[in-house]
Amino acid sequence: MLRVRCLRGGSRGAEAAHYIGSRLGRIFTGWVQRSFQSTQAATASQNTCAADDNKATSPVPKDCPVCSYNEWDPLEEVIVGRAENACVPPFSVEVKANTYEKYWGFYQKFGGQSFPKDHLKKAIAEIEEMCNILKGEGVIVRRPDPIDWSVKYKTPDFESTGMYAAMPRDILLVVGNEIIEAPMAWRARFFEYRAYRQIIKDYFNRGAKWTAAPKPTMADELYDQDYPICSVEDRHKLAAQGKFVTTEFEPCFDAADFIRAGRDIFVQRSQVTNYMGIEWMRRHLAPDYRVHIISFKDPNPMHIDATFNIIGPDLVLSNPDRPCHQIELFKKAGWTVIHPPLPLIPDDHPLWMSSKWLSMNVLMLDEKRVMVDANETSIQKMFENLGISTIKVNIRHANSLGGGFHCWTCDIRRRGTLQSYFD
Repeated sequence: MLRVRCLRGGSRGAEAAHYIGSRLGRIFTGWVQRSFQSTQAATASQNTCAADDNKATSPVPKDCPVCSYNEWDPLEEVIVGRAENACVPPFSVEVKANTYEKYWGFYQKFGGQSFPKDHLKKAIAEIEEMCNILKGEGVIVRRPDPIDWSVKYKTPDFESTGMYAAMPRDILLVVGNEIIEAPMAWRARFFEYRAYRQIIKDYFNRGAKWTAAPKPTMADELYDQDYPICSVEDRHKLAAQGKFVTTEFEPCFDAADFIRAGRDIFVQRSQVTNYMGIEWMRRHLAPDYRVHIISFKDPNPMHIDATFNIIGPDLVLSNPDRPCHQIELFKKAGWTVIHPPLPLIPDDHPLWMSSKWLSMNVLMLDEKRVMVDANETSIQKMFENLGISTIKVNIRHANSLGGGFHCWTCDIRRRGTLQSYFD
């Protein structure tokens, strides 16, 4: 069993405080869940009326560089991440809970150091080619600043090294003309926002809204230091019980646990997104947007877009290995639910922070064009049968860093209006 030493000492007084805090945390978790459910129900009718009154309107000024309401309107501008200087995160309790056992030795050995140089070089080349293809499709591409992620940093509550700025979808959520910076939940990602600040300041100066969610302290109390995972069976059991490595000590969330469909935004409680974080987002976006919690039979919930990827109005990809418990909500609304084919990625290909289901982690350029992995011929055929043209790009080495096309991008501007697809 991995045990993480408290950076502020290991006295009996600290242990007692942690025990009391954990007991209070369990009580508070129940309160947060009940609060979210009651407030969500109380605002449902009000939000529905608002959606009816403004069903196809857009409050975004014409000259604003930021405007995106869903995952499929025609893409005009996008941020694409960087693999440069990417470092293996230290093997902390939250990293252990989000990675597979066969890679734990890798994290223990290389935490704080660069990912394998040859692998990174190939990933960088793949993403450069992806950027060139996006530009060729008429999309403006922005990139985060390169940063040395190996530098060690220390706060009053923890110390760590950084990781990367590879996955802008993890940290940035665009809702209309607003960019929301997620607070994150991994200590190795505490300062990741710095790579995007120049871009976001530019958007802000040109008229976009800019919100940074409350930054968590990431103190020990945010994590269950004895989170008991030794096998996939343990993960399934804990997830089914609603137990996660993150507690309700303070709000935390990754932006990639949210997926947008106009006025309705769907989110999962995961290893990196807690109920307090979801409730913060719900209050922040109300009454114009409705935030819905959905859940899955997933042994390791972390980021929604390789489990549930909305690819068009009334069209969603649902992972057959991780069925959605609330799928009837979509079926009753007339949505078509598609189960993508099994991924083709080889078993021996390193996927340090993700599953093979990155095959469904696609980027829609519009309703009839999708960027998909050049190696995943089965899902290419699925899209073609749906009448959607595939733009094939090989990012196999970039996949190893934990993301597919949706993860590697954050759509800044799509040509479309705010609509409701569930009224």
